[in-house]
Amino acid sequence: MSIKSRVTVSQFGELLGYAPGNVAVYSSDYDTADETIYPNRSAYRSYLDGIYMGYKWQCVEFARRWMYLNRGYIFDDVAMAYDIFELRSVRDINNQTRLPLQAFRNGAKHHPVVGSLLIWEEGGEFEETGHVAVVVEVHQDKIRLAEQNVAHQLWPQDQQWCRELKAKVTKEGDYWIECSYSDASILGWMTQTEHSEFSEPTPEINTDLFAIKAQYATDYGQATKSWLNIANDDEAAYVEMMHGHKLTSVNADQHHYFTISKTAQQTIEHASNELHGLFMHATDYVLQHPELLKKFNLPDAVLNKIRQSWDNRLNQLITSRFDFALTPAGLKVYEYNCDSASCYMESGKVQGKWAKHFGVKTGIDAGHDLFKDLVRAWRKSEVNGLVHILQDDEPEEHYHALFMKEAIEAAGFECKVIIGLTDLHWDAAGNIVDADGEKLSYVWKTWSWETALDQIRLECEADQSQSDDFEPHWQFGKTPRLVDVLLRKNVMVFEPLWTLIPSNKAILPVLWSLFPNHPFLLNTAFDLNDELLQTGYVVKPIVGRCGANIQLVDEQQHVIEKTTGHFASQEQIYQQLFALPKVADYFVQICSFTAAGKYAGAGVRVDKSMIINGDSDCMALRISDDSYYSS
Repeated sequence: MSIKSRVTVSQFGELLGYAPGNVAVYSSDYDTADETIYPNRSAYRSYLDGIYMGYKWQCVEFARRWMYLNRGYIFDDVAMAYDIFELRSVRDINNQTRLPLQAFRNGAKHHPVVGSLLIWEEGGEFEETGHVAVVVEVHQDKIRLAEQNVAHQLWPQDQQWCRELKAKVTKEGDYWIECSYSDASILGWMTQTEHSEFSEPTPEINTDLFAIKAQYATDYGQATKSWLNIANDDEAAYVEMMHGHKLTSVNADQHHYFTISKTAQQTIEHASNELHGLFMHATDYVLQHPELLKKFNLPDAVLNKIRQSWDNRLNQLITSRFDFALTPAGLKVYEYNCDSASCYMESGKVQGKWAKHFGVKTGIDAGHDLFKDLVRAWRKSEVNGLVHILQDDEPEEHYHALFMKEAIEAAGFECKVIIGLTDLHWDAAGNIVDADGEKLSYVWKTWSWETALDQIRLECEADQSQSDDFEPHWQFGKTPRLVDVLLRKNVMVFEPLWTLIPSNKAILPVLWSLFPNHPFLLNTAFDLNDELLQTGYVVKPIVGRCGANIQLVDEQQHVIEKTTGHFASQEQIYQQLFALPKVADYFVQICSFTAAGKYAGAGVRVDKSMIINGDSDCMALRISDDSYYSS
């Protein structure tokens, strides 16, 4: 968003001046940033009183910091500055209540006031991002602004504004602001006020459109015919695992599928993008607070490596999955699986082929973009050579590995699938090589990071010298362990090691403390409290897989559902009970997938139990127009 200027600019982080309220404004000329002061991405995150303000020293960071220091409230996190124009509330930090935020289009009769936020549309000078500035003076013929990340020059002494724009008031009282850049445009201004006259309408979402519908494809005998192409390795492996050409394991359900409205899909997409950012903020916060990091039960030996991974590989996430409950009462996230390989092929390939074979014309496939978005994510990665996929000898892992191999190869990279570790060995130089002698440099895995951590815990218990910083030992010709491969310095693993933090359910109470009452979050705590007792709650192990060791407890303190498993010894968190909707005979969970941190598609998992687990089925999900859905 920075503007090129012929005037000498100040170095990144240099104080430029002070806006009203004595709020500092800094240069954001990133080309001049000192790497000794800003050695990694974490160093660019701005916090004030433990509250995340934004990235140093961007426009959004300044706007949020000005609001907080002068008014005591902040607006929610946004992906881009222009997204602020869609917000309709701010959060009062002192009492955690919501205050109305009104949007006024440029030319509105409700004029901007001191403290209003002026918002630029995406495009031109503010390509991709838009821009936000704080209004500090309002006149009939001009308006004065304070902002960051436009020009990077020192402000004149004792001047509390950096830029002035021409304004004009019509006879009818319309207030128009001229944009000084011919290729940019001003959307309008945001003002915290109860008065909504002349404001942009608040988008009203009909939550009836959040209902999931069960549908049935007319039976013409399609289930008796083959429809997956077993000449493709991933589809052949899938058919073998499923014992036939089917999306769900239940024979009676072969013609069943589910639909959601376009409004629901758009809400899921928006929530996925916003929540990814919130989880990233919470991850950074945890890594800066050792007392919180202890609650994640991670071996001390890998903490430095996790921090290094976060600093160096923040933007190298290929894919991840949110688990949502979607009901007319709202959309709520259960957890974020940043370190999971499950359900991608079902949603990104199989459900689309199922719909074609079964003649389903209703709506569109909810996962139709997932594969191409995965390809795009791999092309954006820093891979520069052969990618090895490591998988355990499990049928489900095998077809997922082959599906991802197809995406990696479509991105232009050579790829090999390695089942188990027996074909790997250490060479004379201390590298890990495959059976053909090719070095492992880039790895995508179906194994969870927790599997490697279990090996580290055992080794550190036996050898205290490993307790501070784990390093793999190697022996020429020997087979490496999983932990040796995944934590080798010269091996880049996907997903990165830092994904252990957002995937751990201990992140959920941290999120709630940082973003209380956020509409997509559920109240979650490390200890059971009165509010959770009143609403009912879910007990979850901080590290668990496939719905194991979970209890659902209602407001009368009755256990209404529970599962067993191998995670009973883990520390637990308590999350507000927000049950999955029961649609026809099944409880239905929405799975939202990301590619490079952005929404890439969706699918569903279903079960007769209220808890989705490793045996829960996938079914097809379609997106229908609202008009069709509500008819």
